[in-house]
Amino acid sequence: MGLRAYKPTSAGRRFATVLDFEEITKTTPEKSLLVSTKKSGGRNNAGRTTSRFRGGGHKRMLRVIDFRRNKDGVPGKVAAIEYDPNRSARLALLHYADGEKRYILWPVGLKVGDVVFSGEKVEPRVGNCMPLRSIPQGLAIHNLELTPGKGAQLVRTAGGVAQLAAKEGEYAQVSLPSGEIRLIHLSCRATIGQVGNLDHQNVWIGKAGRRRWMGRRPHNRGTSMNPVAHPLGGGEGRTGGGRHPCSPTGKLCKGKKTRRRRNRSSAFIVRRRK
Repeated sequence: MGLRAYKPTSAGRRFATVLDFEEITKTTPEKSLLVSTKKSGGRNNAGRTTSRFRGGGHKRMLRVIDFRRNKDGVPGKVAAIEYDPNRSARLALLHYADGEKRYILWPVGLKVGDVVFSGEKVEPRVGNCMPLRSIPQGLAIHNLELTPGKGAQLVRTAGGVAQLAAKEGEYAQVSLPSGEIRLIHLSCRATIGQVGNLDHQNVWIGKAGRRRWMGRRPHNRGTSMNPVAHPLGGGEGRTGGGRHPCSPTGKLCKGKKTRRRRNRSSAFIVRRRK
């Protein structure tokens, strides 16, 4: 894992960097695990924009990833480490002893030829998946479930790592990358280790066009628009907007609390990230 810098042949290339893809061992994806997707362009099923500044970008195929890791007791051999255009993490292709193939998130230290397991009574090694009940205290984990059997929802991004801090009763205290400490049921599964591709956060995009390749359109400030297009628009010269930051529809976008008053999830937060 590392970064490559371009020669400064233009202003956009001068500071741009790209990952060296050193860890990638296979360039073509497993066809049986591919699903075609349709771009939304930030629109909902009514055709209205619900997420601004999205659209375009290179065509992608979705890789079906095993976030549940529910193939207990069957050894899976790492056949390849692959690139995934839909996420920052890399994927490891597993060939199971019964002939099935599955993708999992690639953790640091997992190599081609290694064998991984999932289940309650497996060794706590990198790449193995087990319930929090079976994981020793203090270990680094990722790919973490919030509801038993639902599949991993937490700590899935490149370089992501959480720590199993303590166990009390039927719950474990898990320290998340955001700094939040949360109670998670001991039946929820997690994978040992840290998600790979640690240098993802150090990539310098370099030019606006590269963002367009990723499906991101230019982000305009409200204050640079006309008053007909945005509540912060208009005025002579550059202005601060004259009111709190908001969306084009007037919805406050900084500081307003968005959690429901009786959100059951709040009861499981031991220490907030803020």
